[in-house]
Amino acid sequence: MLLLVLAGVLVPAGVFLALVVAPVEAFQGEPYRILYVHVPSVVTAYVAFTVTFVGSILYLMRRQARFDRLAAVSAELGQVFLTLVLITGPIWGKPVWGAWWTWDARLTTALILWFIFAGYLMLRAWSGPEAGRAAAVVAIIGFLDVPLIHWSAVLLRTLHPQPTVFRPEGPALPASMLAILLFNMAAFVITYLALLRLRLRQEVLRDQLRAGAAA
Repeated sequence: MLLLVLAGVLVPAGVFLALVVAPVEAFQGEPYRILYVHVPSVVTAYVAFTVTFVGSILYLMRRQARFDRLAAVSAELGQVFLTLVLITGPIWGKPVWGAWWTWDARLTTALILWFIFAGYLMLRAWSGPEAGRAAAVVAIIGFLDVPLIHWSAVLLRTLHPQPTVFRPEGPALPASMLAILLFNMAAFVITYLALLRLRLRQEVLRDQLRAGAAA
């Protein structure tokens, strides 16, 4: 409950800071404000899929249901945040690039990741509890697309701007923008953790009901 309450306070506060307090970007103007939703969604999706990746490896190594449960629930939430990335990206891109979508390297690899984990979730839904090992393999292979997404704008010539926060030489944003962006990242990650905790509790209760019904 504490995490849920904290998320319920931080997310609206972050939206307020992004819309009212953050300064206007000199070249992009008002449309750049979607940065404060888009980038935190990217970071949170990365965190969620990393948890799925680790959970899947641990499940294959130890065959414990809790790791499979963690991987599945985190993949669900990662897919939600990745969907938000794919929605906010075109909204931001339209006024800046003049197009809703281009087959840019970063956009394309992000879309591929969405389809990979859509397949992962469908596999779990259709196969039920028996899908654990196969789903874990899909998650581990699919996760390899995450670093490709991140490095595509650095290693390839793309329309998408290069990273402005996670750079070896340090963030390129001014402090007034960076502080609000980091605040929103924290708010989104806390929201993910709150939902993760809630969904794990639901899955444990469902497994207990199944075990009781079988008995």
